[in-house]
Amino acid sequence: MRYDDRRTAGRLLAGELAELRGPGAVVLGLPRGGVPVAAEVARSLGAPLDVLVVRKLGVPGQPEWAFGAIGEHGVRVLNQDVMSSAGITSTALASVEAAERAELERRVRAYRRDRKAVPVTGRTAVVVDDGLATGATAEAACRVVRGQGAARVVLAVPVAPERSVARLRQVADAVVCPRTPGDFGSVGAWYRDFAQVPDAEVVSLLAGAGAPDPPAREGATGTAAGVDREVRIPAAGTHLGAWLVVPDGATMAVAFAHGSGSSRHSPRNRYVAAELHRAGLATLLLDLLTDGEAHDRHNVFDILLLARRLHAASVWLHAGTGLPVAYFGASTGAAAALEAAALSGSGIRSVVSRGGRPDLATPAALTRLRAPTLLVVGSRDRQVLSLNRLAADRMHCEHRIAVVPGATHLFEEPGALRTVAELARDWFAGHLGRPATGVPPRRSA
Repeated sequence: MRYDDRRTAGRLLAGELAELRGPGAVVLGLPRGGVPVAAEVARSLGAPLDVLVVRKLGVPGQPEWAFGAIGEHGVRVLNQDVMSSAGITSTALASVEAAERAELERRVRAYRRDRKAVPVTGRTAVVVDDGLATGATAEAACRVVRGQGAARVVLAVPVAPERSVARLRQVADAVVCPRTPGDFGSVGAWYRDFAQVPDAEVVSLLAGAGAPDPPAREGATGTAAGVDREVRIPAAGTHLGAWLVVPDGATMAVAFAHGSGSSRHSPRNRYVAAELHRAGLATLLLDLLTDGEAHDRHNVFDILLLARRLHAASVWLHAGTGLPVAYFGASTGAAAALEAAALSGSGIRSVVSRGGRPDLATPAALTRLRAPTLLVVGSRDRQVLSLNRLAADRMHCEHRIAVVPGATHLFEEPGALRTVAELARDWFAGHLGRPATGVPPRRSA
């Protein structure tokens, strides 16, 4: 699956780095493409953002073939195997390095302007790029911050070949890379939009990161807008971790109920949430179990417990935002969403299930459900597709089964998750009114 763009990749990458949230981290983006990714990571972690300028040393006549890299403070990393293969002489090395050193210094001046570098001494340095191939530039970056006194070096990239990740684990204290495809190709192949990032955007992102966050403000309808933060929600005798995003002008809020073994950091649900944000919908990515509870498989399949907590969270969400609420459920979370939506007076506008198990909801709930419901299933997820059809036969609300061609249970195939996001967006947007009350069922496969 490809990323939409660098910012989307950054938001998904941030979910993998949540444990670093706090005052001890500093996020360093590699210009230029790594900076939009790093900006999203820094915003999510609540950490300062800076650039870490490094330059590849390219073989003369084949500049994309790197035989090394340089960084600030005189750091230089060389790949002796490539140098031998390409026949790099000391004269060629000196010539290439001089040119790249001049460009490195120019970029440092251009990006930072009058601002001083964010100190990394004694802190966790999170080095971020938009991806890596050979890893020479990332290696130089890690050595730079190590030399500056970072207590811990974490390299974070959205995509890279496994062989490069393995090598860089010898340089960084940790390497976080959600996708390590066997057939890698190039970094750009894993983005739908991989347009070149101009210097002006880098400068703007750095300047914006240095400004204080604006307070949450009231929209025209009294709805809290401009919110993007972690929250704790009281529900059924405990407090649930969640991430709330309310775009300006939001018209509906969607609470996500994750499946077994997943959490609010799920990259798939974060991807769908990002698409909903662009459509003006707020989202609440919610953990229905605490960390301790999630280890007990009985809790994972206690659909009624999950439904009660989801209902409590939706009441909190509506009270806090003033928005009508819908549900997006995955796997066992879909069953909980249907149970919660079927509660008397729930007021849930609509429900979308991704690879869900609606068969785990009680038959009474499926019959009682009135919220328009979309069941999205992959064509190759045959057993779950059959279970969805059986559950749909019990429904008396407006409903539809949308089958994504060629997709398996996790929708990992190219374009599959994007199709899910678009289906969900259109379903929610088309059902902003009150839930239907007994319209004839509608199903398609």
